[in-house]
Amino acid sequence: MRKIIVLFLFMSSLSYSQFSIKGTMNPTPNSSWVLLYKIEGTKQIFVKNTELRKENKKAFFEFSLPNEAEPGSYRIKYSMNKNGFIDFLFNKESIHFEFNPNDLEKNIDFKESKENQLYYSFTKKIDATQFTLDSLQSEYFRNPSTKIKELYKKNLEKVKRIEKDYIYNSKGKLAHHFIKASLRYTPQEIFKNPQNYISSSIAHFFDNIDFSNKSLYNSTFLFDKISEYVLFLNFAVDPKQKEETYKKASKVAIAKATTITFKAEVINYLISKFSEIKNATLVDHLFANYFDKLPKENQNIQFKNKILAQLRIAIGRVAPEISWTENGKELKLSSLKGGMSYLLIFYSTGCSHCLREVPEIYEYMKGKNNTKVIAFAMENSDEVWSGYRLKMPKWHHILGLGKWGNPTARTYQINSTPSYFILGMDKQIISIPKTIDDLKFVLKELN
Repeated sequence: MRKIIVLFLFMSSLSYSQFSIKGTMNPTPNSSWVLLYKIEGTKQIFVKNTELRKENKKAFFEFSLPNEAEPGSYRIKYSMNKNGFIDFLFNKESIHFEFNPNDLEKNIDFKESKENQLYYSFTKKIDATQFTLDSLQSEYFRNPSTKIKELYKKNLEKVKRIEKDYIYNSKGKLAHHFIKASLRYTPQEIFKNPQNYISSSIAHFFDNIDFSNKSLYNSTFLFDKISEYVLFLNFAVDPKQKEETYKKASKVAIAKATTITFKAEVINYLISKFSEIKNATLVDHLFANYFDKLPKENQNIQFKNKILAQLRIAIGRVAPEISWTENGKELKLSSLKGGMSYLLIFYSTGCSHCLREVPEIYEYMKGKNNTKVIAFAMENSDEVWSGYRLKMPKWHHILGLGKWGNPTARTYQINSTPSYFILGMDKQIISIPKTIDDLKFVLKELN
């Protein structure tokens, strides 16, 4: 009888056993709560939340997961900032990690969890070795030599060794799927010219990724790879060539989807990404050629309407009309002539960044006669602006009273200054540079 009771208690303890997810943050973040999610496709499913315990400039949290909790990719979110989260693998084991919430790139240390220790160890080693290999390839393009070729082969052998060891050691683990899918195509011989190297990288980018793998699908892995392939690997300087490159890359990525649901998610994901960079041309293309051709039950019309509302000001859209008086003449943006392109700047004389960048742009634009400039000053009065504009006599100047509440500034969705828009001859928005360096790069191409 006693044996039966002991066995019952043992079995009960197994059925109610739990796994802990513990974290230590150093330094302490501003937030007081941490949320736990499970990643499923493009969705994050809420699991539970807990309060942070803070002491000695550190913060601690702990979650418990029941024995029946599903293995997969999970996320803890500790901030409302875009990057205020950490993804990790859970596979029926307790997890403990320490990290700096202000510097995740350099500082995530898994104290407990064989799955995550294995995966993070692999990415750290392979990234460092692959970086060396890529650097040697770049150096060979500049200064081809037998020595670099030999170093390339030696480091290639190191890459292959690391890949082989981790593939073997991760068998039977959840991390195995991610390690295997992370393997990059690496040619046996160093490339002699950059174009062949780029073409090869694009052609073989998805070689080791199984898009039907549920473990990869229920994580951010596949969508991160799609983003890398479409938005970063495929690149062109010329705006028209760039659009065509994006379209071709998007077609390849969408074709990788193995189910209609997955396909819809990939399409929506790419639409969101191009919406973030205000590329209305690509968003319209994806809606017309892919989204609208999905079965009705897979079309999220609310999502479509939201995206289109956000893209009233975007690359590919005609810039909204602006009217102003200049030297006694009534002018309109739509009827301005004399430029092959136009630069529209929203700035304020009360903005320190503007006072630094706008004069710099004025100097940079000297001799660049293909581009005409319209400087829109968001002000509360004309007291400072009336004198400031005289320093830039070759530009068109507009006074926008009401500052942030100015109707034109609101139409253009201005939430920071300076803000830049580059327009084509037909006043269609062709670029929305985020920094002065990006702006100079585009202006150089146009002049």
